[in-house]
Amino acid sequence: MAALKRLIPALNRVLVEKIVPPSKTTAGILLPEKTAKLNSGKVVAVGPGVRHANGSLVNVAFKEGDLVLLPEYGGTEVKLGDKEYHLYRDDDILGTLHE
Repeated sequence: MAALKRLIPALNRVLVEKIVPPSKTTAGILLPEKTAKLNSGKVVAVGPGVRHANGSLVNVAFKEGDLVLLPEYGGTEVKLGDKEYHLYRDDDILGTLHE
């Protein structure tokens, strides 16, 4: 976790830890990969935002801890310690997930 503290995304970037869907149910039934298609992740860190041409700051739309829906492709893979994370631009993330 100490390595994670050192990476602060630049501008409107968002650092996401992808959520790996379970491969079996609580009853022990194995699930095929097709049923676990939802591409989601948890926001770990966000950048400060970008500046408009007029100088005003546009904040990132997400905050740490948000569950987000990710595009099928894209993002930059980053390995910190033994964990893998992905960097996305704010506008590449499709939305937030609520329970």
